[in-house]
Amino acid sequence: MNILIVEDEHYTAQLLKEVIEQDTDFAVVKLLASIEETVHFLRKNASIIDLIFLDIELADGHSFEIFKHIDLALPVIFCTAYDEFALKAIKNNGIDYILKPFKDKAIHEALAKYKKLIGTIENKIIHQINVPNKSAVSYQNRFLTQYRDKSIVIETKDIALFSIEYETVFVYTNDGKKHPLYKKLDYFESVCNPKIFYRINRQMLIYKKAITSFEPYLNRKILLHLAIPYSEKVIVSRLKVSDFKKWLEVN
Repeated sequence: MNILIVEDEHYTAQLLKEVIEQDTDFAVVKLLASIEETVHFLRKNASIIDLIFLDIELADGHSFEIFKHIDLALPVIFCTAYDEFALKAIKNNGIDYILKPFKDKAIHEALAKYKKLIGTIENKIIHQINVPNKSAVSYQNRFLTQYRDKSIVIETKDIALFSIEYETVFVYTNDGKKHPLYKKLDYFESVCNPKIFYRINRQMLIYKKAITSFEPYLNRKILLHLAIPYSEKVIVSRLKVSDFKKWLEVN
């Protein structure tokens, strides 16, 4: 699992990295030190991160400001020298709260808590997939978007993928066009048929026919190749790889 550390004290960041990577399930992929560079990094790379260790008091302000600039669904373990921010941490994706100077045990306990949480969620997802739905479900067949004063109808069958970019969901169609949609990605996931659409990571919902091939990627993720032009790497989160392959083959 990939971890991002945001800590403006270089020595502390390096020490935290060493302790985290004692657990071979985790790899620290980036060390950042400010709100500005964190927002910039996550806008482009949130899909490759599984967990963030976030110092609350950074040189350019409180790290809670990050959540005002980017719609972030990633779980966070907050680190601070003070305990006055506990409630605010919980309201900003916090799953744990570690006081400095931290001890190795506290870090490992926080990581264990994260793994237990993810394991519970994954088991629920698998259970939901395996339990047949006896009631008939109706999925959305078309979506509306706006271009200047004109409303555009997009048929679901013509969609290649939905993607979050700069806090806005865009739909990419098979003819290579791109349109903004002004709802959350969770909404589109809920109204699209899960037999043909799959949420490969926090940022992207993809149509099965848009996938032409895939290959291994870093830390046991997989990299998808698509039938349409797309400028960014399309990566399936490590925890979803097994389920994704079943979905691709069976449904």
